[in-house]
Order: sequence, then C-alpha cells, then structure tokens
Amino acid sequence: MQDNGSASFEYLKDMYIDGYFPNFLVDKVKAELVKVVEFLEQGNQDIEEIQSKLDFAIHAINDLAEEFDENDSEIETVARESIAQTVEDILAFYGIEIDTEVAIRERDW
Repeated sequence: MQDNGSASFEYLKDMYIDGYFPNFLVDKVKAELVKVVEFLEQGNQDIEEIQSKLDFAIHAINDLAEEFDENDSEIETVARESIAQTVEDILAFYGIEIDTEVAIRERDW
C-alpha cells in the first residue's frame, strides 16, 4: 500500500542531503511540486493543463531565488538537477508524456 505515490519517488533528495540548501527553503520548493502531484492524483491527464500546472510551480520556484540568496544559498547546479530529477520522476510515475526540459521550461535557474 502506497501513500499517494510518494513511496515511488523522492522529492529533491540531493537538495535535502546538501547542507548548502536550507531545509525550510527546500520544503518550499517541494510544496510547489506537491501541488502538481495533487493535481495529477485527481486523475488529470490533459497535457496542456499539466504543463500549465508545471509552469506555475516553476514560476513559484523561480520566485524563491531571492530567499535562497538571502540565506547564502542559490538554485544552482545541484538544485537544478535535483528539481529536474524530481519532476522527471513525478511524470514517469504518473505516465505523463512530457519531456523534462519542456516540463521545466519556465525556469530561470
């Protein structure tokens, strides 16, 4: 028995294990991705609607850049790869046919 699929992918693993990223900020990034998962769990399969949710989440993550900076951190290589991997895992778990680069196309990191 799985709890809402979270057992099948791990959110932002590399960001959580790297002390460079304050956990409370990683939690904020995760919260945006959880919103996408909650949308998918409702059975939504429309690619345009899913992409719109992803775009919204990525914009929200973009908006955290200044807060990362204020905490002597930034959304850099490890974070980019960790976020992209989490998005890729989410899409794969739900069988959504969106390329990861397209899914995170709105990033400015």
